[in-house]
Amino acid sequence: MVLDAGHGDAGATGMSALALLRLVLTIAVLAYVAIAVFMYLQQRSFQYHPAHKGTPPQALGLANVTEERVTTPDGETIVLWYSPARPGQPTVLFFHGNGGEVADRTERFAFLQAQGLGVMFVSYRGYGASTGKISEQGLLTDALTAYDVLRAKGVPPDRIMLLGESLGTGVAVQLAAQRPVAAVALEAPYTATVDIAADIYWWLPVRLLMKDQFRTRDHIARVKAPLLIQHGDADTIVPVAQGRALFAMANEPKRLVIVPGEGHDAVFDRGVWEREVAFFRESVPLR
Repeated sequence: MVLDAGHGDAGATGMSALALLRLVLTIAVLAYVAIAVFMYLQQRSFQYHPAHKGTPPQALGLANVTEERVTTPDGETIVLWYSPARPGQPTVLFFHGNGGEVADRTERFAFLQAQGLGVMFVSYRGYGASTGKISEQGLLTDALTAYDVLRAKGVPPDRIMLLGESLGTGVAVQLAAQRPVAAVALEAPYTATVDIAADIYWWLPVRLLMKDQFRTRDHIARVKAPLLIQHGDADTIVPVAQGRALFAMANEPKRLVIVPGEGHDAVFDRGVWEREVAFFRESVPLR
């Protein structure tokens, strides 16, 4: 009887350990699913970091700039800052990165304007004083709308230069793949935002869950305009390997400039801006 009781205790202990293991695994699976659901629902708050000051350009010290509110085909109202080009000069259509808004980039606007270039800054939907919710398709709609506004102002395609900063590089490439332009300059571009996210969140099925994947690599081959890519070799936000890979996929004529020792802040480097202006002038001779 004693032996039988001992076997019974061992069996009970074994079953308890197995039940505990099952409980732990169940909790782990439920936690993983909960995190995945949370990341899926909140993903755009991780991807985009807009500001909503909506300060007009004149209040920030810019002169000869008009702030225009334009209705997009899907009914949103976006804000455009526009300064016309001096005679014979091209116009730069600028797409900013995922943080802040156009009001945070007045120094760049003033720099381009001082070169005699025409300048149009696009305040994406959900940024600044523009209405709407942010999405990849929405940002592309905003870009196409801004392009059409420039055309309506009499700026021909061979005088339109696209300039993309970080997130805006994907917007610029998709626009250039759909509309004729004279040149495209990209600062810290990526092959796809989903490629970056998949490296960061390697433990999640990012390629299945991510809504706004900005697959620049799928569009770059349709860009026929001259291309300039600049990228800091110490960039930890968009690794320089992404810029190199995108450059390899692009058509000629193209130029790659790796900025030594610079991180993602290279997008605010005046040397980067000066090379872009020189590139634009080489691409479109003065009239």
